[in-house]
Formats: sequence, C-alpha cells, structure tokens
Amino acid sequence: MIVSHGDSAITPHVLILGGTTEASALARVVAEHRLAAVFSYAGRVARPRPQPLPTRVGGFGGVDGLTEYLRAEAITHVVDATHPFAAGMSRNAITACARIGVPLVALTRPAWQRQQGDLWTSVAGIDDAVAALDRPATRVMLALGRMHLAAFAVRPQHHYLLRLVDPADHLPLPDCSVVIDRGPFTVSGDKALLLDHRIELVVSKNSGGDGARSKIDAARDLGLPVLMIDRPAIPDRDEVATSQEVLAWLGHSGVNLGV
Repeated sequence: MIVSHGDSAITPHVLILGGTTEASALARVVAEHRLAAVFSYAGRVARPRPQPLPTRVGGFGGVDGLTEYLRAEAITHVVDATHPFAAGMSRNAITACARIGVPLVALTRPAWQRQQGDLWTSVAGIDDAVAALDRPATRVMLALGRMHLAAFAVRPQHHYLLRLVDPADHLPLPDCSVVIDRGPFTVSGDKALLLDHRIELVVSKNSGGDGARSKIDAARDLGLPVLMIDRPAIPDRDEVATSQEVLAWLGHSGVNLGV
C-alpha cells in the first residue's frame, strides 16, 4: 500500500473508494469543501490520476482488513465510488461498514439503456460472454480492460481489439491489436477506431455513465452488434447519483460542510 499526503498530513475521516470519473469529480468537490478525506485506488492501473486528497493505493485485505483500516484511521463515512463491476469491493464495504456502524453511501452511474437502433445481446457475466463467442472467427472489440482477458483465451479464433490504459507485458490472446489510451472518448473517435480495425462485434460491460459510452453510440451508428454484459448484483445500500447528493448525505449525517 502507498499513502501520499500532499502538502500536509491530514487525518482522514471520509473514505472514498475510487477509480471512476465520478470518484475523481467527488474528490475535487470534497477538497473544495476542505473535508478531511482519503481517496483509495485499487491499484490496477500503473498511472492512476492524481487526486487533490491524500491518496492510498492497494487492496485492504478483504472484509477484515477493511474493517481494521476503518478503525485505525478513524473513518467516519465511506463513499463507494468504485466501478459498477467492482462487486467484490462493494460487497466488502457493505459488510465492513455494517460490522462497525460506519455510514456508507454508493455514488453510482445509471446503467445504459437499450435505444432504438441498438443491436444488443445481453449476457449475465463474463463466462456467458465467453460462451457467446463460440462462433467462427470474428473481429471483436473487447472493451473490458485487462482483468478478464484470460477468460477469452479459450476463443483464440477471433482477432481482438483491446484498448488499455497501460501497456501489458503479456497478453493471453494470440491474435490481438492493442491501443493504449485513456478516456473520456468521443463517438467520432470510436467510430474511426471501429472502422480502422474492421470490427464486427463489440463486447462491453454495462458500465453506464457518459465517460465510456462513446463506443456504444459508435456501434449503434455503424450498425454493429454489441454483446452487453449485465452488472453484477450488489446487496441493498444507500445510493446517490451526483457529488452534490454525496455532500447532502454527509451534511445530513452531521459533517460540517463549511469552507
């Protein structure tokens, strides 16, 4: 784990579980209000975006490790602003916070909804997406990040287009093209990308929000099918959709929001 404290040491009270565009926006708002807080990255990206808050990088060690961290750092509130598919972290946060009575709210993105012209096939998870690719050779944009690439090694007949934030030393897919880039992306840019690589199918998680949807809009405009992976189930929790709603939640629970 790495802990950085910027200009001065701050005792964290609000823990932001981050890694998303929404988490970064919340960090800016929290910093503007001079709230004591710490921003946590899972550590899956080599060059995480710098934040205006004290920042830690790395896992907690499951529910027990997170519970101990909350106690040791005197965390009073937790905001889960992780990716909608970071289900393990979200479940751990729910359990750890309930265990010691720390309030938790999730800053969530609305899921993408099928629009007229979309050619979606919905599947329940990564395994189902792999099964759906049991077909003749196809040029596939695999828009899933690095974590799940190995699962698709059993479908080596396809040519895969991968867009990654960081270069990868080893990729489990024998026939692939890699683009190193970081969003947000544009519809026009993604249309050009899909055309340049002669993509015939897009495989995507239903991440929701605006930052990653350009490939979905581009696929619709080009008449390309999308294999859409549904979000994992998360236990019930308080949820909000904007940074201002997080501030309101903090204010209602006794946090002084004065600047």
